[in-house]
Amino acid sequence: MYRIGQFSKMAKVTVKALRHYEEQGLLTPAYVDPSSGYRYYEPAQLPRLHQVVSLRQCGFSITEIRNFLEGSDPARLLRERRNELEAELGKTLRRLTSIHSYLRSLTEDGDMRYQVVVKSLPGVLVYSSRMVVPDYDSYFEVIPALGREVLRTNPTLECADDPPYCFIEYHDGEFKDRDLDIEYFEAVRERGVDTPSVTFTTIPPVPVAACVLHQGPYGELREAYAAAFRWIDENGYEPAGNPRESYLEGIWNYEDPAEWLTEVQVPVRSAIEPGVPGSSRERREP
Repeated sequence: MYRIGQFSKMAKVTVKALRHYEEQGLLTPAYVDPSSGYRYYEPAQLPRLHQVVSLRQCGFSITEIRNFLEGSDPARLLRERRNELEAELGKTLRRLTSIHSYLRSLTEDGDMRYQVVVKSLPGVLVYSSRMVVPDYDSYFEVIPALGREVLRTNPTLECADDPPYCFIEYHDGEFKDRDLDIEYFEAVRERGVDTPSVTFTTIPPVPVAACVLHQGPYGELREAYAAAFRWIDENGYEPAGNPRESYLEGIWNYEDPAEWLTEVQVPVRSAIEPGVPGSSRERREP
């Protein structure tokens, strides 16, 4: 047998840790001298100590280790801890890539104009209309015309304001300057009567979307799209739906296009294979 100091050196574990494990019932000395109080350990106890240390390095609490050693379904405990670590790693990786994005933008232009925020988009009741328009300038004509058409049939209809949500979805699959296949959506408080051009429907929520804010005229939105899709490509995501432009501030309250505020929203999903840390897809169990 070995005294506690010798045993700690053999196992590369501090005497303080050995005393703590004894207090917690994880590793009891093989013998305690009743007169001196000296604690002695046997070499056969090293495997159990190594298991305790290994589980601590995996991040298990003392209580969890005690349950593990007592035979409380160790496979389940390990799977749960693995899933927790993968979730933590995913968060850490997303934070790290955001920092890389900030640093890159500082290096490129110094003003960090576009930063991506990952969030969910709500499911809402809307009226919508799909059409092909020649260019961005057409919005200033077709969208007000849609509003007038809806109100002629639904004079008491009110748009949602908690919060307001109007956006255009692009069905072309890529950024274009001309002949845009778009669908306009306006969130409303209640369902109205359809018109020849407009349909009332409830759109489902989007679980995950990569979003960037653009301040300025619509003709400069190309840069915001480029920033969003570059971030998607570099961070293990892939598009999961058509991109949207959500109009937060516009010509209705600012005459100067430099003051217009638009959020580009791209639905995404993880492009990481199953079993890889950070993947949002179903994991394979051992």
